[in-house]
Amino acid sequence: MPASPVTRRAPDRLAALAQYKRRAGIYDAELALFEPIRADAIAALNLRHGQTVLDVGCGTGLSFELLHQRVGASGRIVAIEQCPEMMAQARARATESRWHNVHLICEPAAAAHVRGQADAALFHFTHDILREDAALDNVLAHVKPGARVVATGLQWAPPWAVPTNAFVMAAALHSVTSFEGLGHPWSKLARRLRHVDIQHALMGGIYIASGWLADR
Repeated sequence: MPASPVTRRAPDRLAALAQYKRRAGIYDAELALFEPIRADAIAALNLRHGQTVLDVGCGTGLSFELLHQRVGASGRIVAIEQCPEMMAQARARATESRWHNVHLICEPAAAAHVRGQADAALFHFTHDILREDAALDNVLAHVKPGARVVATGLQWAPPWAVPTNAFVMAAALHSVTSFEGLGHPWSKLARRLRHVDIQHALMGGIYIASGWLADR
C-alpha cells in the first residue's frame, strides 16, 4: 500500500493528482469554512489595478473573483494548477464570468512555464507546493524582487489544543500528501522572503504568512 501523509516525508505528485481528482466535485464546499482566510490573504497582497498576480495551486479558481476585483480588467491573473479536473472548473469559472485576463497553466508548480514577472504571488492552502524547493524556486523566479507574497494553510496548533489538532489532522489527511513541515509550513517560503509576518486563525490551526520577495 502507498505511504500515508503521516509517514510520507515528501510531497507525492501522483498521490496529489488522485487526491484532487476525487475532491474536484466537492472542493468548493470543503473550502467554504476558510473563505474569510482567503479574503484576508488576498487583501494582504496589496494589489493594485493593472498588476499581475500568480495564483499558485489555484484549484477550482475560488480566488479569481477577489483577485480580479483587485487587479481589474487591465491586470492579469496567472493561475497554476496541476490537476486537470480542478483546472477544468477554474476554466469554466473564468469563462462564465468573462474574466479574459485569467491565464491558466495546467502544470505542476515545479515545472510551470510562466511568462513575464508578476507583482505578487498567492499560495492558498497549497501545503505540498510550499514544502517543495523546486516548486518555490520555479514560481518565485517569475515574481519581481520586492513583490508581496502571501501563503495560507493548515498547521499544527500547540500540543494542548487537542480539538484543533484533531481538526487539522482530519483536514490534512485528505488535502495534503505529506505531513512534513506541518508545524511550520511556511518555513521554506520564509527563507526566500524578507519582513515575514505570521498570523494565526481558527484556534491556531490556520496560518497566514506574508512578506516581500528577497532580492535574488
